[in-house]
Amino acid sequence: MVIAIDGPAGSGKSTTAKAVAAALGLRHLDTGAMYRAVALRSVELGIEPAEAAATLSFDPGPPLLVDGKEPGTRLRDPDVSAAASRVASDADVRQALVVRQQSILAEGDWVAEGRDICSVVAPNAEVRVWLFADERERARRRAAELGIDVEQVLEDQRTRDGNDSGHGRSTLESPEGAVKLDTTGLSVDEVVAQISSLAGR
Repeated sequence: MVIAIDGPAGSGKSTTAKAVAAALGLRHLDTGAMYRAVALRSVELGIEPAEAAATLSFDPGPPLLVDGKEPGTRLRDPDVSAAASRVASDADVRQALVVRQQSILAEGDWVAEGRDICSVVAPNAEVRVWLFADERERARRRAAELGIDVEQVLEDQRTRDGNDSGHGRSTLESPEGAVKLDTTGLSVDEVVAQISSLAGR
């Protein structure tokens, strides 16, 4: 079984996916972390993102290992998030990572989360969920996670959403056939319960 969880930044993809995987005894694949890893490698070594994507090795875990090591909290730093958004606009990077992600999901039972999961990476997943939330609620969550100002997060979020919506990506609209789930005001447990029900668990 594959449960695909998609949605814009701050909608709760990562938190929800981890919790659903734990609740149902499935493995968790964070595809966003793969893009972040490519962005970090590109920045650190001064190489093109496509070259970074071609040379990095991934072990999906969990935890996700990059070149045999846990990448740590650096992947969640604001500068890496911004770089990852730009990296994801590179068609060569997307093509390389989508192939790897599909290969990973071809075996075993997974909860996979990230941009374009429902529409590109796993369009035939048994459960496809599109998480969304009020714009300010999304910013509040991210600000609490990072310990920074809500207004700054809101501004960055709008920029990132705009960047991620281009280049043939569909990151702000629910893919056809995916179940829409508004997480505004819901606890993680409530969201997990709804997705577990969709999975027949």
